[in-house]
Amino acid sequence: MIRARLWFTCAAMFDPVTPIVVKPAVLGWKAQRREVELTIERAFTGEELVRRMKGWVTADVKEVIKTIKPHGYLKVLDEQDLVVEMESEEELEKLTGALEQEFGDQVFLERL
Repeated sequence: MIRARLWFTCAAMFDPVTPIVVKPAVLGWKAQRREVELTIERAFTGEELVRRMKGWVTADVKEVIKTIKPHGYLKVLDEQDLVVEMESEEELEKLTGALEQEFGDQVFLERL
């Protein structure tokens, strides 16, 4: 298994950035007739985390996901770091080339 960190170009500062999970999402309910004190804490999936970057990065996040899917899987590693997992070195090379062709220097991978 090969893992690589996914980097984007920040739309505001034009620096390379990667999203991390600082705190998992906390979901709850609001009832119409009574108080519901139940909450659940749920981590984001890799795709959810990338989609949350919309507007904050220069690349179209839906296109980034679409480009990655044939080559690997977006995953949140250790409940914090966004990575792409690939089966082989060949897939890493193919994905690196596809990202460069589609996004230039706006999206890239850093092998872990």
